Amino acid sequence: MLFKKKDKIFSRHFRYPGRAVSCILKPPMSNSLPYDGLLYVSFGGPEGPEDVLPFLRNVTRGRGVPEERLVEVAHHYDLFHGNSPLNDQNRAVIAALQQEFTRRGLGLPIWFANRNWHPFLTETLTGIKAQRLLAFVTSAFSSYSGCRQYREDLEQAREAVPGSPPIDKIRVFYNHPGFLTATAERVQEALAAWPPKKHSDVELIFTAHSIPDSMARHSDYEAQLNDAGALIANRLGHPRWRLAFQSRSGPPQVPWLGPDILEVLRQLRPETRVVIMPLGFLNDHLEVLYDLDVEARQLAAELKLDMRRAATVGCHPAFIGAIADLVQERLDPTRPKLAEGKRGPKEDTCPETCCLNPIKARPGRIIHQETP
Repeated sequence: MLFKKKDKIFSRHFRYPGRAVSCILKPPMSNSLPYDGLLYVSFGGPEGPEDVLPFLRNVTRGRGVPEERLVEVAHHYDLFHGNSPLNDQNRAVIAALQQEFTRRGLGLPIWFANRNWHPFLTETLTGIKAQRLLAFVTSAFSSYSGCRQYREDLEQAREAVPGSPPIDKIRVFYNHPGFLTATAERVQEALAAWPPKKHSDVELIFTAHSIPDSMARHSDYEAQLNDAGALIANRLGHPRWRLAFQSRSGPPQVPWLGPDILEVLRQLRPETRVVIMPLGFLNDHLEVLYDLDVEARQLAAELKLDMRRAATVGCHPAFIGAIADLVQERLDPTRPKLAEGKRGPKEDTCPETCCLNPIKARPGRIIHQETP
């Protein structure tokens, strides 16, 4: 398959863990940019009860969310002793990735930074002496909050820390074969709760964080989720799958992507076997723990559904390898860019129209708002 780009490119297919994979090869470049390390950038989460409200205020700053609403959401954290596992899980991924770098002979250090909690981007950049950095963002799919907002955060942090190096964000990777392999194997682990002869009857539901319809119209978020779901289901030989959304917030009069996971569960017959795979999450955010492990599980019990929740990809070796692949393709422009499906690999440099988040858009005017 040939992917048309502005540059002259070459195309070929090859095998990746038993799969046909598309890639593009660029001609060698004499002016490839060196990188001094990798900035691993995530959302952040509280690590104790005293962190919860300050964290939520950071997340919602400038959006006019009432304090009483924050207190209500803070109670979700009470079920987990005020602690989100996200930071510890990210540290585990970084440790596994550093080992993979060593195995591949990549002498790059990795620095950890968050959008909404310690270590903040500005805190991490203050301690870095480098000429240029790569940034891996923990979002596989294109959307304002998962792509453009991170790029904005990186630029704002650079402006706030004098002497900060230029930072290039790694492309989204929803169709990278390593990510797809890891996700499929997590689903297979969940399916193992039943005898193989019953697997074909299992309802497989992929979930992702819902976003406003207005935001979705300006990104490929929903299309990428459907592409990834189809590719994973095809790997598993499991045609019974669907996409649902979770963690909706904001005013009820504002349309968001659906259907909601709870609505989908209510449509199923009693005794149905269900696997929920949080496709849109790389690690266990509170939205996974509360919305799926608490709310969805409680509803499934009420409806007499036999539900299992698949693990997020986390430290799966295929996913760690995928991150290393994404780094190496930026270090070596002649290295193939791996991707499955018809869309091919996403571009390295996002276009100006990528992942806009307009409240209202008309000629000459675009107003942006952070994800509620």
